[in-house]
Amino acid sequence: MQQVVLAAMAAHTILSTAATPHSLVFPISNNHSTVSTSSFFLGTSLKLKNLSISAASAKPLTVVAATKKAVAVLKGTSTVEGVVTLSQDDEGPTTVNVRITGLTPGEHGFHLHEYGDTTNGCISTGPHFNPKGLTHGAPEDEVRHAGDLGNIVANAEGVAEATIVDNQIPLTGPHSVVGRAFVVHELADDLGKGGHELSLTTGNAGGRLACGMIIDVLLTYIVCIRISSILYQNQLL
Repeated sequence: MQQVVLAAMAAHTILSTAATPHSLVFPISNNHSTVSTSSFFLGTSLKLKNLSISAASAKPLTVVAATKKAVAVLKGTSTVEGVVTLSQDDEGPTTVNVRITGLTPGEHGFHLHEYGDTTNGCISTGPHFNPKGLTHGAPEDEVRHAGDLGNIVANAEGVAEATIVDNQIPLTGPHSVVGRAFVVHELADDLGKGGHELSLTTGNAGGRLACGMIIDVLLTYIVCIRISSILYQNQLL
């Protein structure tokens, strides 16, 4: 639950600073109730500019967004933590921006795992996301898991920053990565070429240091606003 709240906070930050505006059209009634410019949801401040919302209207919510965005907040049992943001224009490749701190200097395997479940720590995220049933490989290989994103490199301060552009991790459709999880590993990924018994399944990348579920930024923001609206209408805000 904590990771979801943190991801929601990150989602709000992304939308608040996005260069491309997101158009949110809300149901409005003739009897307007104006939400103050600062609403509150699970400790997250939502900046709303004199938005008029009525719970009485049954009109559907319309959302227009040119660029799809998602975010994951990575946490673990160690000091390793980070934020990963994703964006995709239309049906093009997905751009992944990674910033993780608390790592040992050097390479660390960075993968997309099947499940967004972190109830039992990062082990609950399951294996690498692999809808085609292939063996493990490098991001540029034809034969690879969709979740094989190679290595990120931490500097002397333990900070790893990377930008990854990949065609196999869309934000919509039957193979959408939303609801799955990123995992950063203890060791370098051998990209399926190390000859170890785990090379063709995990890249022999070692333990899971931190992980986080991927959530849809716009959807999360809308849910926050919806709940804030309901609470306001019931005079709970």
